[in-house]
Amino acid sequence: MADIAAVRPASRMSFGGWPQLALWGCLALALIIAPQVFSSSAAVSLLSQLGTLVIFCLSYNMLLGEGGMYSFGHAAYSGLGAYFAIHAMNMAAHGKFYIPVWLIPLVGGIAGMVFGILFGYLTTRKAGTAFAMITLGVVELVHASSEMFPGFFGGEGGVETNRNYGSGFFGMTFGPQIRVYYLIVAWLLLSAIAMYALTRTPLGRIMNAVRDNAERAQFVGYDPKTVRFFILVLSAFFAGISGGLQAINMELITSESVSSLRSGDAMIFTFIGGAQAFFGPIIGVLIGGFLSFKLSDYTQAWQLYLGIFFILIVMYAPTGVSGILLSNWRVIRAGLFGRVAWRWSAVVCAGAMIALAGAVLIELSYGFVFGSEKGAVVNYVRALDKNIQGVVWGAAIVVLVGGIFLLRRLLPPFKDAWNDVSSRAHLMKSGDRA
Repeated sequence: MADIAAVRPASRMSFGGWPQLALWGCLALALIIAPQVFSSSAAVSLLSQLGTLVIFCLSYNMLLGEGGMYSFGHAAYSGLGAYFAIHAMNMAAHGKFYIPVWLIPLVGGIAGMVFGILFGYLTTRKAGTAFAMITLGVVELVHASSEMFPGFFGGEGGVETNRNYGSGFFGMTFGPQIRVYYLIVAWLLLSAIAMYALTRTPLGRIMNAVRDNAERAQFVGYDPKTVRFFILVLSAFFAGISGGLQAINMELITSESVSSLRSGDAMIFTFIGGAQAFFGPIIGVLIGGFLSFKLSDYTQAWQLYLGIFFILIVMYAPTGVSGILLSNWRVIRAGLFGRVAWRWSAVVCAGAMIALAGAVLIELSYGFVFGSEKGAVVNYVRALDKNIQGVVWGAAIVVLVGGIFLLRRLLPPFKDAWNDVSSRAHLMKSGDRA
C-alpha cells in the first residue's frame, strides 16, 4: 500500500510556501531590472533571446525531467509555432484579420499544441529509445518539408515580418527592442508559473509515476501512453509559445528553427542545468547561452568548451549544476559544511587549475592552427612573442599536470567526507519532517 500511496495524486496544488514564493519574486525582479544593468542594445537583444530559450527549455524539461522522455524533435513544435505566428503577423499587418502583437505567442502555442496532438499520437505509443528515435525522425521530416514547401516555409531565406503594426498594447507598439524584451518577460513568467503549477497537480504527480515506473503506474490504473500523450501536447503548447516569441523578437524565421540542432540545444542546456529541478533549465540556458552567444565573440573554441563542459556534467554531475547547488545548500542548511570546507576548497582550486591551464593550451593550439581566424583571445595569443609563447606552453602544461595530480589525490577523501555529511543532512531533514 505504501507504493500505491507514493503515486497517488496530490489532493491540492501547492507552490511550496513562502521560500519558493520569495524565489519567484526574486526571479521576476531580476528579469525586470536586467535591462537597467545591461543596458546596451546588444545586451537587451541577448536577454530577449535567452528569455525565449528559457521557455523552450522549460517546455522540453516537461518531457525529460517530469516524464522521463528523451526527445530529439522538440524543435518541431517551437519551429512550426514560430512559422504560424509569423504568418499570422503578416496577415494581420495586411489587414486580412487582426490580432495584437502581444497575443501572437498564443497563436504559436496553439499551433504547437495541434502538431503535438498530431505527432504525439504516433510518438508516445513507444517509450525509451524508440520514442527518442521516432522524435528524431519527426523533426527531420519537418525540416525536409521546410525545403519542399517554400510557399509556407519561405525557402532558404525564410519568412520575414514587421512586428510594428496595429495600435499596440494600450497604444504602445513593440518596435523598440526593450518593449519586446518586457513582452518576453511577461510571457516567460506566465509560462513558467503555469508549467510549475502543472507539476503540482495530480497530472504532474502521475507524470512522475510513469517516469519512475510505468508498469506500476499502469497497475494502479493509469495508462502510460495516455499520460505521455498529455505531457507531450502540453509541452508542445509551451514550445509553440517560445516559437511565437522568437518570431516577434527576430522578425525572421528560417528552416533552422525546425532543425534537430535546435532540439539538441534544448537537450544540452537542460542537461547542463539539471533536469531533476524545475529551475535547472534556467541555469542551463544562462550557462549555455553565455558559452554560445558571448564566448563566441572572444574565441573560436567556444563549441569545444561547451562540448567539454557538457561531457563533464554528464559523466560526473548527472543532476546538473542545479543538483550541485542543491546538494551544497542542503549541507549548508544542516550546518555541516564546515566539516568539508577545506576539502571542498582544495578540490575547487585543483579544478580551477585544470580549467585555466586547459583553456590556455586550447587557445594556444587554436592560435597556432587558425592563424587568420577571428577571435579576441586567439588574436591575443598570436600577438605574443614566440619565446613568451614557449614559456606559456610550458607553464600551462606544468599547471595542468599539477592540477590533475592534486585532483586525483584530493577527490577520493573528499567524496567519502561529502557522502557522509550529505547522508547526515538528509537524515536531519527527514527527522524535521517527522
